[in-house]
This record gives sequence, structure tokens and C-alpha cells, in this order.
Amino acid sequence: MHRGTWPWKRVAASVAASALVLGGCSGADHGEADGKGSAGASTSAAATSSGSPSADGSGSSSAGGTPSPSPFRADPAKVPKTRSRAETLAAAVALKPQGWGADFQAQGPAVSTPRTVAVLDTQCRWERHELPKGVLASLSRYSEIPAADGKGVVKVSAAVTVHTTVRDADQQLATTLEEPLRCRQQEVRTDEWISQLISTATPYGQGNNTYSDDQVVEIGKYLTGKSRQTYGWYVTRLGTVTLSVSVKGAKGYSDSELTTYASNANAAMLTRLESELGGDS
Repeated sequence: MHRGTWPWKRVAASVAASALVLGGCSGADHGEADGKGSAGASTSAAATSSGSPSADGSGSSSAGGTPSPSPFRADPAKVPKTRSRAETLAAAVALKPQGWGADFQAQGPAVSTPRTVAVLDTQCRWERHELPKGVLASLSRYSEIPAADGKGVVKVSAAVTVHTTVRDADQQLATTLEEPLRCRQQEVRTDEWISQLISTATPYGQGNNTYSDDQVVEIGKYLTGKSRQTYGWYVTRLGTVTLSVSVKGAKGYSDSELTTYASNANAAMLTRLESELGGDS
């Protein structure tokens, strides 16, 4: 795994801190699907601090042409402009089981349906639909730690969505914040639900976010059968690319362990993305 120049420990610490802050809050019930990559909101998650993003993929603001602050500038020649290049990038960045750690193995299914993206339907169910306008590629990989020694199954996902513009990518994070207004409880898969979620958005330069253009962290409860476990979802944007990791808790695992899995995975994918895009951070 390429470490590059990304501040690995700071990324992990920032994600962990966000989860800790959320753990002491209360809010509306809402959820998200494994490897969610929905697009369709019209309000930036970072609108209060970073202004409107441009549509050229550079991360610059469309308001007066003044560049928005960003921790990373990609090589423009390496930013995906075609579906083929976007799919190659997503496959290189999305973590496989070994990227999560030695104890992980592939779930069944192990990857999402090609050329689809997760969308929250009108009945608050997460389904995979054909790629919408503004999305070049989206890939989700699903891994798990099998049950053993009295512990349950920890399920995780890693997703990469490549958008055509910064604005399109920004809208994915905005959608994340708006969906609970429509659906207070959401079905992830058959007999699997997410509820009691609370969330926070941290644009670049705020809090401890010195590594991404924007980030949304959500935590809540994962419900299946009679089990009620901790759930966390972390969405990060760099330019036209959004990365997300989700972790579903299980018996025998502490919240600290689950947060560590998520924060390390998030940092690993950021490092891979920087390596693929070849810019300066």
C-alpha cells in the first residue's frame, strides 16, 4: 500500500474525533447503504464555508474565479474524463479485504454490480441503479471479519465514486445530509436497517480536516434480527472523487475498534487516490 505524503495518523485521528463528537450528540434517525454513492442534491455540504465549487474538476470556486482552499492538487492529465479511466481509478483505490487487515475476507457478494450506484428510493430502501448523469464510475467492495471465539461478524464496505465535475461530487455529500429529512429509517439490505443516525460535515480547514476538500461522518445503529450494533459511515471528497467506508459492528467489538477500522481504511484510500492522481499535496 502506498503511503505517499498523506498525514496518515492525522486522518485517522480526525475521523476518530468526529465519531467521538457525534457519539455525545443526538439527532434524527437516518441511514445509508453499503458503498452508497448517490447523487442528486443541490446544496453543498460545505456551502457555509467554501462557496460554490466549479464544474471543471479543479476544486476552484465559481464565484469570481477565486480558487477554493484545498489540501491537494491533482495532475489535470490524470483526473478521469472517461468512463474507462474512472473505472480503472475506482478499482485501484477501493479497498479489497487485505486492505482492511489480516482478519478480513470477502463478503458474498464481494463487489457491487458494474456501472451502478446506490440510490435511496422513494420507499427509503437502498438499491443499485444505473449510473446517473454526472457519475463516470462507482465501485463498492464488501469485506468482513467472520464470527469466531464468541464474536459476531463485522461487515465493512469501501466505495469509490468518480464524478464528472467537482460540483457533482460535492452534491453527493450534500445528499448525505439531506436524506434524513425524507427517510427517518432506511433499509440497507433485506432484513438489515440503519437508524438513529447523527451526522456532521467538516469542510477543509475546519476542525482537524487538513486532508480532504470535505468530509461527512455519520454514526448510528445497525439493526438485523434482534441485534442492535454500532454503525459508522465516512464519506470524503477530493476534487471530483468521493470515497466512503462503512462499518457494521458486532458482538465482542468495541466502538473504538470499529472506529479504528474505519479511520485506517479512509486514510488508506486517500493515500491511494493521491498516488493515482499524481498531484502535489
